[in-house]
Amino acid sequence: MTGHPDAGSLVDRHRQGLDTFAKAWAKALHRAHYVPISSTERYRIVSALAERLVGGLFAEPPDPCCGFGVGEDLVAAGFASPDALGRTIAVLNTRLAADLGLPADAAMCVRLAALLEGLAAGFTAAVHDRSLDAQDAVRLAALAAQARAEQALRANEVRFRHLATHDAWTDLPNRTLFAERLDRVFATGPPSRRVGMCCINLDEFATVNDILGHDVGDRLLAATADRLRALAEPSGHLVARFDGDQFAILIEGTTCAEDAVKVADQALTALAEPFHIDNTEIPVTASAGVAERSIGSGDTAELIRATQIALHWAKADGKARWMLFAHERSAADAERYRLSAAMPAALRHGEFTLAYQPLVDLRDGHIAGVEALARWHHPRLGVLGAGQFIELAEHTGLIVPLGRRLLEQACRQASAWQQDGYGLYVNVNIAVRQLHQTGLVASVAQILDRTGLAPYRLQLEVTEHAVIELTDQIRATLAALVELGVRIVIDDFGTGYANLANLRALPLRGLKLDASFARPAPRIGKPPPPAVRRPDDAAFLATVVALGHTLGLTVTAEGIETASQARRMRAAGCDTGQGWYFGRPVPPGDITRRVAGQRR
Repeated sequence: MTGHPDAGSLVDRHRQGLDTFAKAWAKALHRAHYVPISSTERYRIVSALAERLVGGLFAEPPDPCCGFGVGEDLVAAGFASPDALGRTIAVLNTRLAADLGLPADAAMCVRLAALLEGLAAGFTAAVHDRSLDAQDAVRLAALAAQARAEQALRANEVRFRHLATHDAWTDLPNRTLFAERLDRVFATGPPSRRVGMCCINLDEFATVNDILGHDVGDRLLAATADRLRALAEPSGHLVARFDGDQFAILIEGTTCAEDAVKVADQALTALAEPFHIDNTEIPVTASAGVAERSIGSGDTAELIRATQIALHWAKADGKARWMLFAHERSAADAERYRLSAAMPAALRHGEFTLAYQPLVDLRDGHIAGVEALARWHHPRLGVLGAGQFIELAEHTGLIVPLGRRLLEQACRQASAWQQDGYGLYVNVNIAVRQLHQTGLVASVAQILDRTGLAPYRLQLEVTEHAVIELTDQIRATLAALVELGVRIVIDDFGTGYANLANLRALPLRGLKLDASFARPAPRIGKPPPPAVRRPDDAAFLATVVALGHTLGLTVTAEGIETASQARRMRAAGCDTGQGWYFGRPVPPGDITRRVAGQRR
């Protein structure tokens, strides 16, 4: 580089920005004009040209030959189409100064315009194979530059604007233009005016790329854009490509949320029709998030955020559907996130404890055991029940250390009752994720050893869902736990359609019937004709209990809240009962006093 003393050091100081710019330029050229070279070679060529442009940009005095030479060399490298020139000018105009972190002041704009003028002249001269030498061509270009500069900039302004605000592949408006349009709606309309938006995402699009290739994926995106454009534009709606496989539709002048929902529903219907690319039928589904509101109740960013939150819900709830944003669900999600984020610190600070609910022998009413139920003593929200945080712990993986901590608490308390001669067993819930941990059996053995609890006084409850599709690992884990002397109980039996063959084969101790069994079955629909006999509810319940006994299992009835329910489950043959009728979850001292009282 010549002239400016800092030109060489500029490249060194801004090497990362120059690299970013060169990659963007190389990508733009690849899209504009095919040249049979590798991406590595294309980047090498463009990177060298970019360094020369930076040198010309800061040369003192300005070097008119720099831009001209770069234009010539661009053609010599094979990028000789008008679109290659247009993309080059667009990238230089919009990215060079920004990627290098240079000020976009008037002096920089003048230098950049001169550089672009020389580049365009050199490119044109090379394309038309003029017989002029470089110096003559530069002189001619310089003489015409002043007259052509304003005209060229005005002519290119629309093109540059289009490139900056539209997606290069689908030619749809991009996120920038969408946000500008939405900003105008919020800025110019009365507060009562309403607006809707839906954000659409193709389901499993990554699979299309992985299996059929990115070329097919790109063409699928273009076809998706065509369908959405055909749907939205006749109604005056703006459709844009946000990024990747995510599109957005702006619906102005809505009267209610249903107006936006209808557009989303139509879009998903349009995309559900199979696409045909290279004689291959590609079935596609899509999910959409929808938000609609008055412009006086928020701003652009809030509306876009709401639709993307709703899109996330649609994906999480099963895909191939739309979801309408709801403040209540969003607030609940935010609270769940805050709880999830606070859990690791809460575990370190000892905020998780146990409450104990009696398990009562239905024959004589005495407390035979307890179930240990997790509680979180939250510093802001008070005492939280397990239903408010256990699912979060399972989702984040914290259930493993949390479950280990609570299991040790339960065993330590049961050991204290054992030493006092109360003979209570303790039930502790084990999550499916814990069953998949290879160290669970060793951890249980260590806890029993540390606390001194007799293994048979520990009953681990696993949900019915855990044994529907029994894996070899879970089977081996349960068998090893039984070898320790620990007892295994199936919890919430009757909700997951358990595989009876698995129940027969597993080393189980008992079943806990779901709380729904404690209530008579509801009558659904009209009464049957006299000739049709409806199954007797009590007989059905007795059959379920008998099944457990046939398998050699004790049967516990959960959810007993009234005396009549207790009589019903006792009559059906249940061995043990649990529920508010017998006692709510309480601190261990309350259990101690009750058991001591029933011994007197």
